[in-house]
This record gives sequence, structure tokens and C-alpha cells, in this order.
Amino acid sequence: MSARLTPAVLAIAIGVLLAVACFVPYVARQYRRRGELGIGNAVLALAGLIYGLGLVAYVLVPFPTVGPDFCAVSGAGGPQLVPFNFLRDMQKEATGSGIAATLRNPALTQVLLNVALFVPLGMFVRYMFRRGVVATAVIGLAVSLLIETTQLTGIWFLYPCAYRLFDVDDLMANGLGALAGALAAPVLRAVPGQRLGAEPGAPRPITRSRRVLAAVCDLLIFKLSGVLVATVGTVLVVAVNGELFDEDGTRIGHLAGQEAAQFVGVWLPWLVLAVVLPLAGSATSLGQRIVRLRVVAGDGSAPGARARLVRSLTGVGGYLLLVQLGDLPVLTTLSLLGSAFAVVSFVALFTTSGFRGLSCRFARLRMVDARTLSAEPAEPAR
Repeated sequence: MSARLTPAVLAIAIGVLLAVACFVPYVARQYRRRGELGIGNAVLALAGLIYGLGLVAYVLVPFPTVGPDFCAVSGAGGPQLVPFNFLRDMQKEATGSGIAATLRNPALTQVLLNVALFVPLGMFVRYMFRRGVVATAVIGLAVSLLIETTQLTGIWFLYPCAYRLFDVDDLMANGLGALAGALAAPVLRAVPGQRLGAEPGAPRPITRSRRVLAAVCDLLIFKLSGVLVATVGTVLVVAVNGELFDEDGTRIGHLAGQEAAQFVGVWLPWLVLAVVLPLAGSATSLGQRIVRLRVVAGDGSAPGARARLVRSLTGVGGYLLLVQLGDLPVLTTLSLLGSAFAVVSFVALFTTSGFRGLSCRFARLRMVDARTLSAEPAEPAR
């Protein structure tokens, strides 16, 4: 993979992972602040996240290998502090005359790339954070100065010398790009799915997409909680037992403890989210609460304990129970049953009256918008 392509690929990969980790709190905030998700806002947030990571990766990646002669071979030398020095570089790099030859000049290409690199920054800062043109340009210059200083100091003295050049022309080009992006920011209004369908506190209709979004949030809450519990358990096992190895270098000693941590990471979140919380009095899953849905009995009253547990075990909780039991060697066929259950449940979200889904139908419950039950305070939409 080329050095120019590596930062972009790395930014996309890390961006997707962070987007998955942050998806649930992002959806919760959007529903709290706007009353709905807004697919356009989500797309812009993801684009901004990937762009920011790409900018960081562009500064840091690839990491050079430090050898005895690192500074002599890879050192960038002193900073370039002469404004418009790129014009002199263009004269040195010139290979012909005319507009076409000028546009192909490597020195000019570098300047234009530095301008283009900060155009998205200007657009995102002004549009998504509601900053003025001047403030956005200043923020762009500040970010560029941070980048250039990071390069000048060898990633803040992690390297014995700077391996990339501090160039005042880059600083000016980045600032110009941020300014251009600030002026072009209104273009982002054309991204569909940003306008509010109603005031944040006004009830919304229960739709297929909203029900699916709640199910996705529930699955992520289960899975991310399991990862967190297993990770904490594994760290504690290693901290107590240390790293033990046999003669051929194979890690042993706390393997049983790690397996126990993984087991707890799988079953503890399921027990709490699928059994304890419903029995404690909540028929509505966390994912459904995030998208401001509530589960009620047919007459609008609070469901009883039996109905709450049935709803949980015939929803995401039941699917995960089958899948997790299917991971056991003697119960592998349950994984297939879990997959079939997931398909049937997904179809039921689209075909049951009021989009109740399979779980509410089994429990004889129905789904309503939470804002029809109480006036929940909402942050002002921005």
C-alpha cells in the first residue's frame, strides 16, 4: 500500500470502529436534542469523524524506523520560515511554459493539495459547530500550526529529530483552505435528511426504520457491554496472575481465568439486560428507550412482570440466548435456530400491526411514542 493511501485507509477503518462504538450515545443524543435521528446529520457526523482521523493519520503515518543514522538519513532539517517560498520552488521545478505546464508543477501541486486538505475542515467547523467565517479560518490556522509544530518536534520529541518539514507556506495554504471551506459550508445544507419533521418534544409516528434502529441499538448495547466486561475481567486476571509462559513460549497460567472472564462477558450483560431489568419493572428495552419508544399493555397501563419477561425473551434477548447457547459444542444447532428467529423477528417488525414486532405480539403489548405519555424535556434543536 502506498504511503499516500495508508492514512486514508487507516482513517476509514478506525472511523468505522469508532462509529460503531459511539453509535448508541450518538443516537440517544440526537433523539434527545432533535427528537429524531436525521440520516443526513448522521452521514455528516461520520464524514467529519473520518476526515478528522484522516487528518491525524496524515500527520503521523507512516511511522519511520529509528536507526543509528536516523537524523542524517531521514531528518527534515530546519523549518522553512520564508513566506511564498513555493514560488521559488516552482521556478526550480518548471519543465515548460504555459498553463498546463504550470498546473503540473510539483511545487504548485503541493500547495493546492494543502489548500484542498483543509477545505473540509472549514466546511465542517462552520456548518456543524456554527462558527463564523473568521473564527473558522482562525481555527483552521490553529489546527495547521498544531500539525506543523508536531512535525517540527518529531511528534513532540518521540523521535530524535524532525522527519517532516515545518513550512510556513503549508501553514498559509491550510489557512486559505479553511477559509474557502467556511465560505463553501452552506453547500452542506443540500445533504438530505437534516430537517426536523416536528418539534423535538412532539410525538412522532412509529415507523419501521425507528423499530429497526431500536433493535440495532439493543444489539450494540449487549455486545459492547460484553466486550467491556470481558476486557475488564481479563485485565484483572492478568494483573493478579501476571503473564506466565511455558518453555516454548506459549502463554499459560491464567488461561482458565481469561476463559472465565470471557464467559462472564457473554452472560452477565445478557442476564442483567434481558432478565433483571425487565423483572425490575421495565418492559421497554434500552434501545427502544433511546429512540423514545415505550411498551404498554393494550389499555395503556404498565405491563405486568410476566409480560415484561416474555417481551424480553422473545426479542433481542431471546435471539442472543439462542446464539450464545449455540456457541457451546453440544448445542451448535441452536445457532441456526437463532438465525431463523432473527429473520422471523425482522419480518415481523414490518408486518405486525403498529409495527409491534414478534416480542410485543407474544406478550400482548403495544408500542407507543414516549412523548405521548409524558412531556419529556428536550434540548433546543440546533
